[in-house]
Amino acid sequence: MDLLKKRLLALLGCAVDVRGGEVRALLISFAYFFCLLCGYYILRPLRDEMGIAGGVRNLPWLFTGTFAVMLLVVPVFGAVVSRFPRRQLVPLIYRFFIAHILLFYILFTIDVGRVLLARTFFIWVSVYNLFVVSVFWSFLADLFRSGQGKRLFGFIAAGGTAGAILGPAITTILAVPLGPLNLLLISAVFLELAVQCIRLLLRSPGVKKGSGPTPAEDSIGGSIFAGAVQVFRSPYLMCICFYILLFTTTSTFVYFQQAHIVSGAFEDPADRTRVFGAINLIVGLLTLVVQWFFTGRFMARFGVGAALAFLPIVVGAGFFALALSPAVWVLIVFQSIRRTSNFAISRPAREVLFTVVSREDKYKSKNFIDTLVYRGGDAVSGWAFAGLSALGLGLSAIAALAVLLSVLWARMAKVLGKNQEDLAEIG
Repeated sequence: MDLLKKRLLALLGCAVDVRGGEVRALLISFAYFFCLLCGYYILRPLRDEMGIAGGVRNLPWLFTGTFAVMLLVVPVFGAVVSRFPRRQLVPLIYRFFIAHILLFYILFTIDVGRVLLARTFFIWVSVYNLFVVSVFWSFLADLFRSGQGKRLFGFIAAGGTAGAILGPAITTILAVPLGPLNLLLISAVFLELAVQCIRLLLRSPGVKKGSGPTPAEDSIGGSIFAGAVQVFRSPYLMCICFYILLFTTTSTFVYFQQAHIVSGAFEDPADRTRVFGAINLIVGLLTLVVQWFFTGRFMARFGVGAALAFLPIVVGAGFFALALSPAVWVLIVFQSIRRTSNFAISRPAREVLFTVVSREDKYKSKNFIDTLVYRGGDAVSGWAFAGLSALGLGLSAIAALAVLLSVLWARMAKVLGKNQEDLAEIG
């Protein structure tokens, strides 16, 4: 058994700087994120097609609807976080979403209000994605220390990437023989498997079992609005907000350009779904390779700031290319590289930022940023895109404007990385 452990450690060592006591927690975290994103990516192609089927002009309303739902849900989440300890909190949230998936299955089966239900599903998936992923990273930031996060979060994120590859593959292979509705049930099964990973992870060595003024066994307590209040009190958390807002603005601009370019190039919904699936597959494969061999070593050597700045540089270059030629092939290349850079490098770096804050901030403030600030940025930038288009700016002109935003974004990343390193030293 000892020989097997040594061989496993040596094999993992080729991809990630993992220490002996961390192997079990690392592999379970990998499986946890795999199940989580596999379940989501089974649903994502359905969401994207429903968004276009409802009309590209209606997308700003769907983004605004998502933000409105966030306004209602975030205080409820704060109340739940205040009441339940983490061993109960995370499974409770995931099973709440499992119940919703089953409810959508029933409603789609009986075919009640198809158009309204499709739009509701689009908004729900947008909320679901942010909440389950935000809770996942809050949980890991609570279990792992800053140094562990820099070394391990890239590899753990690769678990999600593997799930992001299998999810679209399941949708592609089984959508016709099983029917799209039955894919909802498969998604629910993967989410329940994620819950089982949580139970195993809490028993694993190599993670924090809870100490200090708020042990893991206790509820966090505090106000349901504490997350929002603390964000506005903390310059560090506000800096993270600005970074997220610049990310969401450029991401929304890309999403709307994608919708316009793809809808203009393909009339058949099946062709559009195939393009979205192809982008997801390319992103998954590229991200997996980068996360497996590159992310952890990149952050350990160059720091969190450099990892955060990587994405703005890529986005600036991509928008420059779109400004010169807003063609489908340019969009596919840009989206593939942009999303790979985000998932493989900048997203793990963003999660390391929260390893140096209090437990309450890890759950409440982080969730406020990941959901309300994120979707608020989506809603505002969605209407901004529509307004710029109404003023007569074409896709190339809007892409040029996004290049300027990317420069500011890269500067913000450098400042944020320096602040994280200072807080890590103090902690």
